[in-house]
Amino acid sequence: MLTEAQIETIADELVRADRERTVLPRLTQRYPDMTIDDSYAIQKLWSDRRIANGARLVGHKIGLTSKVMQVATGITEPDYGVIHDDMVVESGTALEFDRFSNVRIEVELAFVLAHPLAGPGVTIFDVLNATDYVVPALEVLNSHLEMEGRTIVDTISDNAAMGAMVIGGRPVRPDAVDLRWASALLSRNETIEESGVAGAVLGHPAMGVAWLANKLAQHGQSLDAGEIILAGSFTRPMWVERGDTIHADYGTLGAVSCRFV
Repeated sequence: MLTEAQIETIADELVRADRERTVLPRLTQRYPDMTIDDSYAIQKLWSDRRIANGARLVGHKIGLTSKVMQVATGITEPDYGVIHDDMVVESGTALEFDRFSNVRIEVELAFVLAHPLAGPGVTIFDVLNATDYVVPALEVLNSHLEMEGRTIVDTISDNAAMGAMVIGGRPVRPDAVDLRWASALLSRNETIEESGVAGAVLGHPAMGVAWLANKLAQHGQSLDAGEIILAGSFTRPMWVERGDTIHADYGTLGAVSCRFV
């Protein structure tokens, strides 16, 4: 395990990398004995540093919940990160490409909570009862650590690679549609690159939110009313280049788009 001084050093490095838009060597290369608890402690301190500088916590993201994502990354268990207010943008936004590092896009559903959720023991039924509405979203991945050879410890420390979320489409009540069969076609520059259905996320996207509430309980935390929860991608991450236009068609749930300039 890391010392408190090492955790602070790494958190400050990641804050600086976020501000200066740089990529750091893998943490596990420098600290091979790091644990998952260390990585969540780094993430928490990184978030606290940003909040102290004016950011506001508005939600959480869940990563690596689908088999396709686990295969794509070589990581075999879910993780989570935090969402700050400056990470949330509306559909149609032109995003500055140089704001991010190792830029990729994922297709997800976002749950907006009407009631708090506190583990342990949160079930899919608790999540559905606590949810105000579900809305399509794109996640922009932003990795400040070199990609090759990274582990879940690296990813968690780097806020689970959360860069931004683009929210849009048609908000629906959680019982208005069968969320397992919510689907999307992901296009880059008018060419379909990926597709998937939300049931690929642990069998039901609400299961990801239940996992998150129970995992947070292990760290003495919970989910508040009003939080936005990105439930996990049901497509592989798609690499993005400067100038790309991204469009995700969710069928009856509408569409989400953004452009990288």
